[in-house]
Amino acid sequence: MTERPATPKLKSRAEAAAERPRVGGPRQIADLMPQIGAAAFRKFGFVQSSIVTRWAEIVGSHYAEISAPESIRFPVGKKAGGTLQLTVMSGHAPMIQHVLPDIIERVNRFFGYAAVAKIAMKQGEVRGTAAERRPPPHNLRPVPIELGDSLRDIGDPELRAVLESLAQGLANSNGLPKIS
Repeated sequence: MTERPATPKLKSRAEAAAERPRVGGPRQIADLMPQIGAAAFRKFGFVQSSIVTRWAEIVGSHYAEISAPESIRFPVGKKAGGTLQLTVMSGHAPMIQHVLPDIIERVNRFFGYAAVAKIAMKQGEVRGTAAERRPPPHNLRPVPIELGDSLRDIGDPELRAVLESLAQGLANSNGLPKIS
């Protein structure tokens, strides 16, 4: 009678994960958001979500106030020569019609290749995104003198500015945070 070789025991996922080293460290939410939003934007026809978020930089603030990108549709199996669907405020379509070649050039320069070949316009409501203005906090107190004097000896101006900001935050807080 011949003996069978022992089969190696399969490891559970937890054991396998514990053995492999963790790559990288903690990451900021802002670094993950483009990856999270990419699937949603791709579903609606955007290859790159930044065309929506940076539309004012691409076409200029004047045109961004009266137009907004809606989607980009590419020919089947291609990622170039697409059609950009643009929503334009009522009454501004003739003006936008005259600058379409310039808009196509700017969008393609933004992508780095000839992603858009033509633009289809439709009239609709364009909501401008104004920068949010917040009033300064009410409880601004100056940095305590003993902290301010010790920070003046730091030679690196960037480090000093960060530490002064931290000291300002500590001065404005109401003690230690409470965890419930």
